[in-house]
Amino acid sequence: MTRVIQNARVLQDDFLPNEIVHRHEEVNQMSKALEPVIDGDRPQDTFLVGPSGAGKTCIARYTVDKLQEKVLDIESHYIDCWQHSNRFRVLYKVLEGVGTSYDIHRSTPQDEMLARIEDIEHPYLLILDEVDQLEDKGVLRKLYAIPQVTMVLIANRKREVLSTLDERLQSRLRSSEFVRFDRYTETELVSLLEDRIRWGLTQDALTTAQVERIADAAAGNARDAISILRSAARNADHEGAATIREQDVSKAIPSAREEIHQKNLTKLNADQRQLYEILTETEELSPNEIYERYKTRMAEPKTKRTVRTYLKKLADYNLVRSTGSGPSRSYEAIEL
Repeated sequence: MTRVIQNARVLQDDFLPNEIVHRHEEVNQMSKALEPVIDGDRPQDTFLVGPSGAGKTCIARYTVDKLQEKVLDIESHYIDCWQHSNRFRVLYKVLEGVGTSYDIHRSTPQDEMLARIEDIEHPYLLILDEVDQLEDKGVLRKLYAIPQVTMVLIANRKREVLSTLDERLQSRLRSSEFVRFDRYTETELVSLLEDRIRWGLTQDALTTAQVERIADAAAGNARDAISILRSAARNADHEGAATIREQDVSKAIPSAREEIHQKNLTKLNADQRQLYEILTETEELSPNEIYERYKTRMAEPKTKRTVRTYLKKLADYNLVRSTGSGPSRSYEAIEL
């Protein structure tokens, strides 16, 4: 049976291409910050900021991988702070990256874990994705103080990371190399999709008009565009079609959105989930109204400031919709 999908790996969100399109300026900026490691000097910490689906994670991993091709004695590791948000989990993942976490357990003193990290002999490039999700951002100060560790921080907005840190660490991170990402244009998304199609699907699997339709539906979000493409190709294969048809794309757009929506929901911590649940139970609410309901449901509620940050995060990932600004701002759940 003919299959549209020839290389499914190419259609996965975490696939890392050999070449990057439309992000050359960001790659160059990040490379210049990290390249001192080639001459044995300490690289500059970098901070990648921008909306979801703008390519931050891909560019960070790509740039670090390319650097490792030039330098033999260099370690790197990627940590999703949404999945590993407390200090123990972060330190454990750091040690896991250099293969020294085998005898670490919950009762291991964190000072001992930090001492092991300090004993790392080679430069260590640490990518901390969704860094604003860290419950204890003091761990950044501990990592910053270790000479061999260079941090690549990724977040939607730098303000929501820096504003939660002590003044000393704020000052240090302000000297980081900030790399700003904007949403992809529709033309850029079409080009990005065409590469994935060429690498992963049969020849002439889609028409140009279909690719443009997918790019338009994704609204500048590369992750959404790839998810729609993957869903359309999966539909075509499931029905034994030789190419992706219009009905496959039509079905894939809502299907991919639902898949992304559910995936984002599974990432939420207990407090974020409660905020989402509150909004699914009612109409629009102001941040103050949300907080009053939230604090009655949690044994140890977070501060108003933290809850406001959580609400912005939910909006970043299209789980809630924000309208208005300042005192008139309100939120409502997006349910698919």
